Amino acid sequence: MYVSGDEALEEWRETVNTLIEAEMGIDYFRDRYRNREYPHELYDELSDRGWLGATIPEEYGGEGRTQLEQVILLEALGTYGYDFGIPVVTSTTVAENIIEFGTETQRERFVPKLLDGELRFSVGVTEPETGSDAASLQTEAVRDGDRYLVTGEKTYQSGAHAPDTLISAYVRTDSEAPKREGISALLIPNDADGVETNELSLIARKSVGTARIRFDEASVPVENRIGDGGEGWRILSDHLIREHVGLAALMVGNARTALERAADEAASRERFGSPIGHYQAISHRLADMRTEVDAARLLVYRAASALDNGEQSRRLAAEAKLKAGEVLQSVTRDGMQILGGESLYSESDMGRYWREGASSTIAGGTSEIQRSVIARDLLSGRGSGDGNK
Repeated sequence: MYVSGDEALEEWRETVNTLIEAEMGIDYFRDRYRNREYPHELYDELSDRGWLGATIPEEYGGEGRTQLEQVILLEALGTYGYDFGIPVVTSTTVAENIIEFGTETQRERFVPKLLDGELRFSVGVTEPETGSDAASLQTEAVRDGDRYLVTGEKTYQSGAHAPDTLISAYVRTDSEAPKREGISALLIPNDADGVETNELSLIARKSVGTARIRFDEASVPVENRIGDGGEGWRILSDHLIREHVGLAALMVGNARTALERAADEAASRERFGSPIGHYQAISHRLADMRTEVDAARLLVYRAASALDNGEQSRRLAAEAKLKAGEVLQSVTRDGMQILGGESLYSESDMGRYWREGASSTIAGGTSEIQRSVIARDLLSGRGSGDGNK
């Protein structure tokens, strides 16, 4: 597992950080968040540089980079808010699904358009009545000749309302099969007939955003199904491992920025004749914040390294997502306290990070679900029964 000192990886880190911090700059991210505008310019820049295909194999037009290199990129994209990097996580993971489970025709049809920036992917799993119980999803796809007619509703779908987006929707194609065996994955254009998307107004995630999707007998060609019918749960399970590692990397990037901003404030603001960072109440809080951010970062790197070694570990991905989400929430809360009243202004950067932190233990898999995955792995094979449904 990479920790530090790899010259090539450090050069890559410097390259991606330069794009975010120097070329795009914090004002770009502030404006997109404040105005609830999708970061099209950032997405286009990533496409131009070939980074949308960082982990896509070279034979399909990508760069063939490792998952460790991908999380370094994502850490940079999360610098000023983890929301900004989510289109890269969702688009890349869906493209990887197509490469692994799809047909050669699908690879030729969809992957080049992603790499060229002509389309992006969103993922449709969560439903209003099922939430974290993804296997109980009710959106139905009825076979009608060479098409499916899709009816149902998805919610909290990241970036699903953005132009030129294909929704990788997990739908029930066999209502008689056991719930995990009757699910399939369909690629559905968000502007297709019978598809309605509405952006949700949340206290966080204000740039890329999330949407509710309604399907009213939306007609989808069978050729848009990834994998075989009923293979959706297997595809989703693999997908979520990579998605959770990616989201965790974004959150670590955001947490590191909050930590640095809090440390800068503690070193420069004086009260009672000394910088507030000289007082133990603040310095020890900063020490805890730094330790927690470093721990989260190492868990992300470990999970990414496992993927590079061919290990599809739900536990490692869950540990990374759990720790990164909880750390982003706690570090931004402590950052608010260190900055004091300044953090409460509506335009405050720390306030923005804090709102992102409020969503980080919910979005993309709740902390409770991650703990269940970790506990189930620990208890597996011990005693009788799994004890952790």
